[in-house]
Amino acid sequence: MLRLAILMLCVFSITTGEFVVAGILPEVATDLGVAVGTAGLLVTAYAVGMIIGGPVLTAVTAGIDRKRLMLALLIVAVVGNAVSALAPGFPVLLAARVLTALVTSTFFAQAIVIAVQSAPPERAGTMAARLAFGMNLAMILGAPIGTQIGHEWGWRATFAAIAVACLIGLGLVYWLLTPPSDASRTSAVSELRVLRQRPVLGALAITAVGNVGVLMVFSYLAPLLTDLGGHPAARLPVLLLAYGVGATIGNLLGGTLYDRNPGLFQPALLGLLTVILASTWFVATSTTLTAVAVVAIGMLGFAIIPGMQARVMTTASEAPTLAMAVNASGYQVAAACAGLFGGLIADSTAGPRPIYLIAAGLTMCGLLLTAAATRTPRGTRRENAGAQRADVRP
Repeated sequence: MLRLAILMLCVFSITTGEFVVAGILPEVATDLGVAVGTAGLLVTAYAVGMIIGGPVLTAVTAGIDRKRLMLALLIVAVVGNAVSALAPGFPVLLAARVLTALVTSTFFAQAIVIAVQSAPPERAGTMAARLAFGMNLAMILGAPIGTQIGHEWGWRATFAAIAVACLIGLGLVYWLLTPPSDASRTSAVSELRVLRQRPVLGALAITAVGNVGVLMVFSYLAPLLTDLGGHPAARLPVLLLAYGVGATIGNLLGGTLYDRNPGLFQPALLGLLTVILASTWFVATSTTLTAVAVVAIGMLGFAIIPGMQARVMTTASEAPTLAMAVNASGYQVAAACAGLFGGLIADSTAGPRPIYLIAAGLTMCGLLLTAAATRTPRGTRRENAGAQRADVRP
């Protein structure tokens, strides 16, 4: 439990730096003399850094002692956030955010592998969910607190606080964290070969495709709720908080259900999410029902994630760290596609309402991929074998 708590704190600290930027963009833009749209490049650059940096950095650091690597990654996070707090201009701030983004996916991949390997294979989903809880807390607590700090003492204080939190995590990892054995770690070339295996590619595809729909809805919640649902703009923070609470509950519930019966509950959760998304299209103009739908979509949207992560871990047991980094990049690609295509829909003559139906269709595609992977004997045998090999005790 101590190991998991330390990892959760580190994940919370690092990912708060990702989520908090949106809340302090106006202050950053004003202070550094750039347009808000230009300041928004901080979000885009961070996502690109995670997409590219995660797999590349994880591959080149394969075989390095896991604890030393995590300490190095945390040092980069501390430095990146400290430089962000002291940045004299926008170019330096942008570079610091990219630097921090490069280590985010790799650290999360290392952390989730340690968490899953610290428990029996039949609890892979639960352990993945518990670690991801640190990310949930970053969304529903870290980002609002960081935003409030920025409003009270300036945006530089926000990054300084994150740097301190990462520094505390660094100390805890150094003094108290003992990762499981690294005996199963391989070279970069060996890990890259694993990514060519069909079950691994299938698991990664499920993450990318299965999340596009719900991310599309989340990206355009504001126009969906205000323009269609009739909610006042002042209510959006409360609705986003409700979404985050639902996401937290769904994350923990999804991990438990996946461990009980992955072949049943993972497709069932995707199917239920598809139904909820499609149903919301019918009630898109109802203030009460859309408020309920926000919680349901948040809950189910995060309930599917632990199972996806566990599937990647078990199918890619020979290279779980690199696979998890690629999986995180796949999620970011899904977010980028959701923003792009959702914007095209919202700007069309039909308005944002079709987003619900298209999101349901995309989620259905993820369901079909999951069903195909679950029913494939070869994939099932490989996944079960991977789960057994992943049972590395501390």
